[in-house]
Amino acid sequence: MNWNWSITNLFAALLLPPLNMLVIGAIGFWQLKMRPRLGRGLIAVGLFGLGLLSIPYVSNCLLATLQVPPLPAVDRDAEAIVILGGGIRSNAPEYGGDATVNDRTLERIRYGASLCRKTGKPILVTGGAPEGYAAEGPIMRSILENEFGVPVRWVESRSLNTRENGRFSAPILRQAGIRRIYLVSHSWHLPRAVPEFEREGLEVVPAGTGYVPTDRLRPIDFVPSYRAITNSAFAFHEWIGLAWYRIQG
Repeated sequence: MNWNWSITNLFAALLLPPLNMLVIGAIGFWQLKMRPRLGRGLIAVGLFGLGLLSIPYVSNCLLATLQVPPLPAVDRDAEAIVILGGGIRSNAPEYGGDATVNDRTLERIRYGASLCRKTGKPILVTGGAPEGYAAEGPIMRSILENEFGVPVRWVESRSLNTRENGRFSAPILRQAGIRRIYLVSHSWHLPRAVPEFEREGLEVVPAGTGYVPTDRLRPIDFVPSYRAITNSAFAFHEWIGLAWYRIQG
């Protein structure tokens, strides 16, 4: 396991729902005896924030602030398709205990496979092993080739984060003479991912997937759910990631 990655994600978790709201509530509970008004206020903020971020309409609006527009038409000037990993399941009993991709990565490789069939462009998959298990890249290639019937030309398996996805993928692409790429990831992740590939000298066509609906409302969209708190966490994670990358330059 990469300890720097683990420590960074542990501190990041303190800023993400639901833990950030629980921390605020816990601080309020601790302050009840010393500063009752402050304590009650913090508990109220924590509970209200947790409830608000659990509402699907709210979480969708948060993610919508990050979403890039869908790819309007196939731009055949791009020379390759780069698919970013989104995590793995380290022990999947239904696959004999082997590691497999999680739902986010599966969504990305499915769209990448579709884009490959439309354009005929070669694929690069990128994703390492930040948690110390199997690297994402080779697993993504296996699924694309064996289950989607799409060939993968390049595999990058050293990267531990989005910035390293760009840093380690770019030399592979440049060596192959590739300058313009489709970058496949979730629509709300691409605002952070695209600049990391552009800073490596690549021209990027964002190819988003996993869009959240914002053009229709249903009564169920105002009922708190676990999926909504997960989407709110994704939004917070991306905002924090964007800020952190800018601080780092």
